[in-house]
This record gives sequence, C-alpha cells and structure tokens, in this order.
Amino acid sequence: MSTVPSDEAVRVVPGRSTDLPAVMTIMTTAFEPGFGEGWTRSQCAGILPMTGVSLMLAQDHSRLAPVGFSLFRTVAWEAELLLLAVAPDYQRHGIGRLLLDQFVECTRAAGANRVHLEVRDGNPAVQMYRQAGFTPVGRRSNYYRGSDGRQHDALTLAREL
Repeated sequence: MSTVPSDEAVRVVPGRSTDLPAVMTIMTTAFEPGFGEGWTRSQCAGILPMTGVSLMLAQDHSRLAPVGFSLFRTVAWEAELLLLAVAPDYQRHGIGRLLLDQFVECTRAAGANRVHLEVRDGNPAVQMYRQAGFTPVGRRSNYYRGSDGRQHDALTLAREL
C-alpha cells in the first residue's frame, strides 16, 4: 500500500491524451467492473479532442504520478462531470473533493452557471457530491450494466453556480 500524500503534495494539473495510460490504470482500479461505471480507453481517447472537454490530474509529487483524475465538458453555460476517479490507496483523503472543487472552479471560470453529473445509486461518492452542494434532479433506471449483467440506476445531480 502506498503512503498517502499530504494535501500539499497533491495538486491538480491539466492532462493530455499522452496521460491516458495513467488514467486507465486509475480507472481500472477505482471502478469496480461489477457496476459498469468505468470507460474504455477508446471512449476516453475519443472524447478528449472535442471542444470544451478537459482532463485534469491529481498529481502526487512524491510519486511523480497521477493518483486521480477528472474528465468534464463545458458547453455554453452548463458543464458536466463525466468521470472522477481516485486510485484506491488514495481514496478518502480529500483528493476526490480536490478534483471536484477544481472542476467547479474551472467551469465557473469558463462561464458555466450550472454543473451536473450522473453517479451510480449507492456509490459512496454520492455523499461527497451532496456535501459539495449537488442536489438530486433525476434518476435513470438501469443506466449502468455491470460485468455480471446486473443493471444499476444512475442518480442525476446538479448544482447552480
């Protein structure tokens, strides 16, 4: 198990398509395949060049490697958090919240006045999103399909900026 960095040792930096190997490593360890939440490499590579899409990395300076990431898009006055993941050894140490806060600030600076996201019902991250001011605005039944074929609902959360 890795040593968890102090708050000062982690900073959020812009990512690029060349960071996809590290992103995919985090994705495959952070998202349980049984829930069907993770994206494939081709899905990530396909969306990165699109206008308004941003990849941000939580960089651990003691390891010189990313320990988390967020992927989001901003269009006109709205923004959507597409993915947020933190490597398991670094979860529950504020890194997810650091990425979430940075997403809100980046999109606000880009002119968004509303942000939203979808998350699997039952995902522990729901509590973090609620504490950050996101409120439920909808539900998509059977949105996620896990590797075992089971389906899981998605909660749609939003926050006005």
